[in-house]
Amino acid sequence: MAGTHSGRELIAEGPAIILVHPQLGENIGMVARAMANFGLAELRLVNPRDGWPSEKAKSAASRADHVIDNAKVYGTTEEAIADLNFVYATTARDRYGYKPVRSPVVATETLRTRFKAGEATGILFGRERTGLTNEEIALADEIVTFPVNPAFASLNLAQAVLLMSYEWMKTGMESLEETAFQALPQQPATKDDLQGLFDHVEDALEARGYFRPIAKKPKLVDNLRAVLTRPAFTASEIRLVRGVISCLDRFTRTQPRGAGAPADSRHRSEEQKIEEPGDDT
Repeated sequence: MAGTHSGRELIAEGPAIILVHPQLGENIGMVARAMANFGLAELRLVNPRDGWPSEKAKSAASRADHVIDNAKVYGTTEEAIADLNFVYATTARDRYGYKPVRSPVVATETLRTRFKAGEATGILFGRERTGLTNEEIALADEIVTFPVNPAFASLNLAQAVLLMSYEWMKTGMESLEETAFQALPQQPATKDDLQGLFDHVEDALEARGYFRPIAKKPKLVDNLRAVLTRPAFTASEIRLVRGVISCLDRFTRTQPRGAGAPADSRHRSEEQKIEEPGDDT
């Protein structure tokens, strides 16, 4: 299922997230937000302690209304998973020989494969304090557990759901290197832009006696040129830097604060006029 949200495509598909006996409405809301972040939308609640619907949950969901408004409530875990073909149970406790234990990466790849095959799937998450019981885990097909610090393995409910939701979304990406947002394209600086920057800086430094002793000027110029003429600059960055230099060029270090620009800086020659930061459109 897909729709639109704030003018952008809304991804809403994948396994059902099933919260077994969740306690606080705020936690349910944060789970809904984590689900929405990574394209999951089907939330099932087994006998939530504080009842349903919950204003606290809706507030904590931070506009993940499509998840909260469509959440379904069940009386038992068996009822919540009755229509599903395959279910994972999440736990951080050792269950030797109990059921196959998978990592989140393997589990979500399995869920994606079954989803593409048209199967209905789900992931069970237990109570905030005690997790799932052995009886509830027995209802699942396999166990999924997270690679956490063995000495500090406890995750809160929203964190656990977020980790699984994130891994789920990754399985649907064409490349793990792709991102949803890209930097705006920038025009690379030309060699003329770079030379203009260097000339500007050199002129400003010369006026302030930077090249002292004079015998060291050639080496200093070479070093400055090496730094300032690198090809990584964009045209807008060159304009920004030169705008800063032009601004600083209007004042001297000996002027008191509030004295204003020196009179001779108010009539700069045409060749010194540089676009100020923010003029680049």
